[in-house]
Amino acid sequence: MPKAFVIAAPWSNSGKTTITLGLCRYLHNQGKKVQPFKCGPDYIDTIHHGTAAHKRSINLDTVMMSPKHLKTIFADYSSTADISIVEGVMGLFDGSVKDKGSTAEIAKLLDLPIILIVNAKAMAYTIAPILHGLKTFDPEVKIAGVLFNFVRTASHYAFLKEACDTVGIPSLGYIPPEENIAIPSRHLGLHIDASFDTVIENAATHISNHIVIDRLLEYAKELEIKRPKKKGKPEYFPSKVIAIAQDEAFTFTYQENLRQLEKLGKVVFFSPIHDTTLPQADYIYLAGGYPELYLEALSTNKSMCKAIQKAAKDGVKIWAECGGMMYLGNTIINENGKAYTMARVFDYSTSMEHKKLRLGYRKVLWNEHEIWGHEFHYSSLIEKSSKASIAKIYTARNKEIDTKIFKYKNTYASYLHLYWGAGIFTPFDFS
Repeated sequence: MPKAFVIAAPWSNSGKTTITLGLCRYLHNQGKKVQPFKCGPDYIDTIHHGTAAHKRSINLDTVMMSPKHLKTIFADYSSTADISIVEGVMGLFDGSVKDKGSTAEIAKLLDLPIILIVNAKAMAYTIAPILHGLKTFDPEVKIAGVLFNFVRTASHYAFLKEACDTVGIPSLGYIPPEENIAIPSRHLGLHIDASFDTVIENAATHISNHIVIDRLLEYAKELEIKRPKKKGKPEYFPSKVIAIAQDEAFTFTYQENLRQLEKLGKVVFFSPIHDTTLPQADYIYLAGGYPELYLEALSTNKSMCKAIQKAAKDGVKIWAECGGMMYLGNTIINENGKAYTMARVFDYSTSMEHKKLRLGYRKVLWNEHEIWGHEFHYSSLIEKSSKASIAKIYTARNKEIDTKIFKYKNTYASYLHLYWGAGIFTPFDFS
């Protein structure tokens, strides 16, 4: 019977991701089928998870997903696993508005126990009232045990264990700091290569050398999910072809979005960096990613830029999000002020100079539709001629903002990463 648990923390920078990756790889190495999940809209940690577990990680998000949809995809993917590990987001109760979309809300919805990761580098018995507050703040949130991170000595751990005993939460041990398990920067380039795989292996070894992982698994919940029959290849309409950009520059996609596109037609992949021609397609999806790291390669591939431009002029339906949106502009300007010509579908440029983070959930009101997504980028938009957005964009707190959805014929582009995995709407429905 499959099991599952949540990895959470009282606050960010506690080591959730490193421990999640280490556990995923350790259990995979033990011959277990591990299914990773990530709370929230993060599309970077999910790529790390997939590297560690050798299985695509799935987002769980109560802002962008209905409770029914979230439960369905969790059950679907967990049913074929031996153990499902859900990595939380930020602090345990941190959400878009209060605890909306938080790790705690998702753990409650799925009725899963939480293994709490505490950065105890500068903590001793004072952790007791903090743990007491986390335990009692919402009685429906089940903290099954605490794992202390960045603790160097057994004598330090003794104070922390006493705190757990006082509060009545099992202590699952401690993990000392280790330099060779540091995760690469989240924005300086997501290079999943042999060196990063070594980091994950080191994390798996380091964690298993300091805690009893079998004891941790005793606190996982057994899931009453029937294992589905083996599915054949998804059916599609042969007359419809969806071409998806996928290479080093375009990597950010939600797995459930891709599954929905498979229901629309036959999915094929292409590379704006390496390919010189576009597949014959009814729809083109330019996903997000790191185009700013591959400006020379994207700009010098004139054939692909012209092919994308022609497809837009011919009225092919195109959706471009974030990095894909940047690619459809006149130029992308790097940190040093050098401009690189792109596909020139839209009369704007984007710049990595004077980087400033824009981050958060976004609500899109388009005609009678309400669509949710997420915005995460450091670049800024430079418009030569200001055009109105085809939809109104709001934050999770219902404040209207100046983020836009641009339109040219049947081509749409925005900084937004929309979630359409529930099958109610896809960006190709824009008209």
